[in-house]
Amino acid sequence: MSDLLRAPAEIKYAEELDWLESIDDGPKPFAWRLSPKMVRLFILGSERADGLDREVAQKWFGDRSFVERAIVTLASDRGLLLIGDPGTGKSWLAELLAAAISRNSTLVVQGTAGTTEDQIKYSWNVSMVIAKGQSRESMIPSPIMTAMETGAIGRFEELTRSTSDVQDALISILSEKYISVPELDDDNIVFAKPGFSVIATANSRDRGVNDLSSALKRRFNFVRIPVVTNKKSEAEIVRFRTEELLRRHQIELDVPPTLLDVLLRSFADLRDSAAAAGSDDEKLESALSTAEQIGVLEDAVLHSNFFGERELTARTLASSLVGSLARREPEDLAILNKYLHGVVEPRSKEEGGSWPEFLEGGRDAIATLS
Repeated sequence: MSDLLRAPAEIKYAEELDWLESIDDGPKPFAWRLSPKMVRLFILGSERADGLDREVAQKWFGDRSFVERAIVTLASDRGLLLIGDPGTGKSWLAELLAAAISRNSTLVVQGTAGTTEDQIKYSWNVSMVIAKGQSRESMIPSPIMTAMETGAIGRFEELTRSTSDVQDALISILSEKYISVPELDDDNIVFAKPGFSVIATANSRDRGVNDLSSALKRRFNFVRIPVVTNKKSEAEIVRFRTEELLRRHQIELDVPPTLLDVLLRSFADLRDSAAAAGSDDEKLESALSTAEQIGVLEDAVLHSNFFGERELTARTLASSLVGSLARREPEDLAILNKYLHGVVEPRSKEEGGSWPEFLEGGRDAIATLS
């Protein structure tokens, strides 16, 4: 695993999944590798009441009911659609579910304006077709078709980014559970094996890009993933991701709780400001998601490790925040400057601590970018 830039969940947590499978005596739907209770435990972590010999770390932070509804949906014959704002952990939850259920989370189609029907059904190896003609051997199955043939979970990222004809092709797969291959005379239907299902994700901000048809909506159970607003939960997510980053880069660097608090409060302030804004011009282009918060901290940690004094400071954190969130110039810079002047400056006088240095670092970063 050390030679992979980013290991999928089934490889990253392989030892833990093997152990859970060895002690799992619960009923398993279809060909699931873990029972629904163990899938939930793998994702949400163990508690003392579970009575396990070892602790299972929490990997997704959110309401237990969302995970349970997702698992129940996948145990039925319906697809699962995870919908929510960018950065709410939809893709990570989908990956964890597929890893726990099928031990394969890599059967993924990425939805874009250029995604074609072939990418969710099949295509052909042209050289083999020329040499031997069209056959099952010369057919290149899509990740979705592979999931059907193996009774696994297929994933479709950013469903609403794909065009209507691609979405229509998915309707027949979800309802009929087979794909016809009219180019072949024999063996021309690929049937789904028990356990096959599709987890799709969609950003609620993409509404209106390519709206889902009523027919496709009926094939999915919707699970809406809200933005994390609980400060404690968000702190756990940011800390979890940061610890993963430090381990991956083999960095020994502390993230002081006071600076984590500064980051959390800054994002909360900017979200409040965006909610009160009268127009889009008065809002940052950033979605101010938890994922972007993690990105700011990751940037600050790496900068501190490679170019700083191997110690995270409020100045570096402020510089990373401005650099990450200022995507439109001069609009975003003006919004961030207003925030520093109207919120951070009074707070630095009242509370002291890391806020004065954060204020100074933010102003310097804005001056550099202006």
